[in-house]
Amino acid sequence: MAWYDSAIFYHMYPLGMVGADKENDGGEVRQHFHELTAFIPYLKVLGCDAIYIGPIFESGSHGYDTIDYKMVDRRIGSNEDFRKFVDTAHNYGIHVVVDTVFNHTGRGFFAFRDIQEKLWDSPYKDWYKGIDFSQRSPLGDSFSYSAWRNAWELPELNFNNEYMRKYLIEVVQYWVDTFDIDGLRLDCADVLDINFQKSLRYFTTQMKPEFWIMGEVIHGEYPRWVNAETLHSVTNYELHKSIYSGFNSHNFFEIAHNLNRNMNIARDLYLFLENHDVDRIASKLENKDNLRSCYMALFTLPGKPSIYYGGEFGLEGKKRDGWDDSPLRPSINIDEMKPNKLTSFIAKLAEIHGKNSELHMGQYKELYLQCKQWAYARLDTNSAVITALNNDEEPAVFYVTLPVKGNVAFDLLTEEEIRIEQDNRIMITLKPNSGKIIKVK
Repeated sequence: MAWYDSAIFYHMYPLGMVGADKENDGGEVRQHFHELTAFIPYLKVLGCDAIYIGPIFESGSHGYDTIDYKMVDRRIGSNEDFRKFVDTAHNYGIHVVVDTVFNHTGRGFFAFRDIQEKLWDSPYKDWYKGIDFSQRSPLGDSFSYSAWRNAWELPELNFNNEYMRKYLIEVVQYWVDTFDIDGLRLDCADVLDINFQKSLRYFTTQMKPEFWIMGEVIHGEYPRWVNAETLHSVTNYELHKSIYSGFNSHNFFEIAHNLNRNMNIARDLYLFLENHDVDRIASKLENKDNLRSCYMALFTLPGKPSIYYGGEFGLEGKKRDGWDDSPLRPSINIDEMKPNKLTSFIAKLAEIHGKNSELHMGQYKELYLQCKQWAYARLDTNSAVITALNNDEEPAVFYVTLPVKGNVAFDLLTEEEIRIEQDNRIMITLKPNSGKIIKVK
């Protein structure tokens, strides 16, 4: 197995975590990486063995308007600081995946500035879509261009230009050589040139045999991206949405349906409850007693589980006015955070995930499904891990037939032994808004 087959990710949005200025003033480099590096020993205790961090490179504001792909954002630290961060993570056995923005750049990027200066004489005029010297842009340039989703601060790159594509591949090679990163998260991969993604997969495999590429995909058929030629993984937004919706509406059928829809690749998908673009799960659940059960699903369903920073403390946050993401991206000092019962529970789930190989690449099997109760198994040849969930405000009791011939069964959270009936069944008793994780072997 590759490292990512069993990985538990911790998602860091560094500009928010360190309380960086909203705008990059081009001034002196700030020294904030010690705040980010302080998370690494804690993550090892929490049970995470991979970090997805970013955006990390020099940008004008939120990180996705890249100015320099080869320079760490001065509001966070220096290139040397980031290399030390990665080295420290590696020393703790933690891999590092970097957020990557390739659909567009910021207006301060060298190629765009060259066009502003030289117009049609610029060798970079074909690096961007829709360059038109017959009209001005809304921002006053002597030419117009294609803006990413009508955001004029984000000129859109032209992937029909081979020199631009070659430059981006060289950028990734630079990151591997300079920082020793282990993978990429591709921003908006659902609209990123698919042939470029295939090239990226090919060349990064030459750079590092176990280099992992995950794409941000919200809508679409995930197998288009997740295959042997394109990406290793994409964000499972379908399951993300159905988890909180299924708990809120007392409808486990919704979650099970979306899981089954992508079952052939479900184990490869990146699974999350929250991230830097969506409201916190603790704010979305109508009954917060279901929070622990949501994390149980996160760590036992097929997929690569990911914790968004602060989620393990139960942090809440909703977009302001429907668009302002800043409440989702707060500053946080790990030395000042106080672990609570949820933190300890998530650490226990991570331990269970790490110690039970069934939860890595094991086959999924549905055992029991009702609107308010659900039980499923992850299987190896002679063993299984069964997860049973109850999203009802009342207790629940039901039987499931074991998917393997069981000699012993016990609760992985309490270590309590569970009696196996003569017909290879077990009785599952669940408190309101709760769950169990049961090992059978």
